Amino acid sequence: MKISKQAKRDAKELFRSCVVNGLLDEDRARRMVQRVLEAKPRGYLAILAHFQRLVKFDLERRTAKIESAAPLTPEFQSKIKAGLARSYGQGLNVSFAQNPALIGGMRIKVGSDVYDGSVQARLAALQESF
Repeated sequence: MKISKQAKRDAKELFRSCVVNGLLDEDRARRMVQRVLEAKPRGYLAILAHFQRLVKFDLERRTAKIESAAPLTPEFQSKIKAGLARSYGQGLNVSFAQNPALIGGMRIKVGSDVYDGSVQARLAALQESF
């Protein structure tokens, strides 16, 4: 679906009105979507589609996935969380997972940023260099 510039502007304005203290307020977002559905302004489906896209990007930006080859101690997990909070701000949803395929090290993914310090990535880079 082609989204007009006005629909994008309206969706951005709607999104900005749902942000409180730098974080998306889910209840406010639900109420705003209900208001748009009740009012049905011109191009409301395009506005809601772009709004959904903005919400999805914000959720991805606020989600961190940490994979490690071996289980991490709770102290190390808290250090990682603190470091990510310094870099990306408060309100980050952090999840830890164990992935033996990494062989060693860890991989951190926050939104579209990927920090890969795994042995698997180093071996892949070495293989590419040959």
